[in-house]
Amino acid sequence: MNFPLIDWWKVGANLLSVVAAYLLAMPVAWEREHNARTAGLRTFPLVAVASCGYVLLATSVFSNEPGAVSRIVQGLMTGIGFIGGGAILKHGANVRGTATAASVWNTGAIGACVAFGRYEIAVVLSLINFVTLRVLTRFKADTDEEAERGGRDGGRG
Repeated sequence: MNFPLIDWWKVGANLLSVVAAYLLAMPVAWEREHNARTAGLRTFPLVAVASCGYVLLATSVFSNEPGAVSRIVQGLMTGIGFIGGGAILKHGANVRGTATAASVWNTGAIGACVAFGRYEIAVVLSLINFVTLRVLTRFKADTDEEAERGGRDGGRG
């Protein structure tokens, strides 16, 4: 029985890609966990790692078929959008979880970028997601407080 030779450099590179996807998801995961959101330290790294794994598999199996790789990525991103949709909750007129859902989708893109070797894009996506959640949340809180004050005093305030 003949066994194919294992390209240990490629195995190592793939393992490093999975680890990189995991690590780049951690700032977003930490932020969501820190703020007691519906998804956190477990969900985001798993989404990034799974995305990375699917793209690594697709590019390995279908290396000469870019259309097949494209369809796998399209299905992956659609599926991740479905997972993110589960984080969105509606309570009366209030809708919560949209930032978490968008972050889940973004984390999937981070994993895919890493698998394609586009680390610069993955790093930028991770940083933008983290900064948006940390910094813009303060502005949103200020805007929400202003709206509440305006609603209580007839908008005069």
